Amino acid sequence: MAQLHCYVPEEIAQQAQRRATQSGLSLSRYLADLVKRDAGASAVWPEGYFDIFGKWEGAPLERPAFAPLEERLKIK
Repeated sequence: MAQLHCYVPEEIAQQAQRRATQSGLSLSRYLADLVKRDAGASAVWPEGYFDIFGKWEGAPLERPAFAPLEERLKIK
């Protein structure tokens, strides 16, 4: 698991510690949860994202054919 290090003003550190304590979490766990939540939020498309591009009006899209699978020797 990666370990991160950052600097914040003392007031922010104290506020984060208070919120972690109120949540019943260690400061490390509280901050890790915030980072996970924020990173997860950016992993999905925002509501209405594709609407800004309009509807596709070109020729129908087709997936190219797959290359044949290779044949391997059986292990004895």
